[in-house]
Amino acid sequence: MNNYSIAAQLIVALSVAYVWIFRFDNIVKEFKQYGLNNLTRSIVGAAKIALSTLLVAGIWYPGLILVPALLMAFLMVSAQYFHFKTGNPWQKHMPSLLLLILCLFIAAVSLKLI
Repeated sequence: MNNYSIAAQLIVALSVAYVWIFRFDNIVKEFKQYGLNNLTRSIVGAAKIALSTLLVAGIWYPGLILVPALLMAFLMVSAQYFHFKTGNPWQKHMPSLLLLILCLFIAAVSLKLI
């Protein structure tokens, strides 16, 4: 594992925590805009927080990294889908797109592809 991967893991984890803890009111609005219910929002939030925690734990236990990175990437692809579906401007797409790229980078490093 390299320092860039560790930095990416921390960026993803801290970004997700920030959004789901400190900007939760924005999350509530977005999920309503997407037509998703509160249960779905809660499941996605719990999954993202758990996956973020595993990415941080992966700094010390590298075997934990691959699956959370790929699952988080899937959630970011899903976010992109809903941004496109609702016709959000590109500025709204950028955070989840950046996190998607970071998650794929983390997974590639974990697999020793790069």
